[in-house]
Amino acid sequence: MYQVSVESHFDAAHFLRNYKGKCENLHGHRYKVIANISTDKLNDDGLAYDFVQLKGQLNKILDIFDHACLNDIPPFDKINPSAENISRTIYEKLLPELDKEINIVSVQVWESPENCVTYFPG
Repeated sequence: MYQVSVESHFDAAHFLRNYKGKCENLHGHRYKVIANISTDKLNDDGLAYDFVQLKGQLNKILDIFDHACLNDIPPFDKINPSAENISRTIYEKLLPELDKEINIVSVQVWESPENCVTYFPG
């Protein structure tokens, strides 16, 4: 089994509805996102998955969020843009972009250098 990981980031603002604390106010983060995929096969070039391709697929998703207020972007106009919901949403958007034999192991979203959430499918 091979695991391939790429890291990227986006800058965005958000607020957490009904939080009852500072995070209920509009504020921003530089979100770091790590996507981890796996496969048990190598392609004809000896690669499990091309880093450049995976990072491009991830960045296509993150570009939607970059320099935006997440609360204005579906699905976060209906659900809170928590790190938990962001990680699951990135997973759901990335999955159909990948080849069928590729599994997403996890999507990790860091709101700060000290705080992250990891979404594991299933």
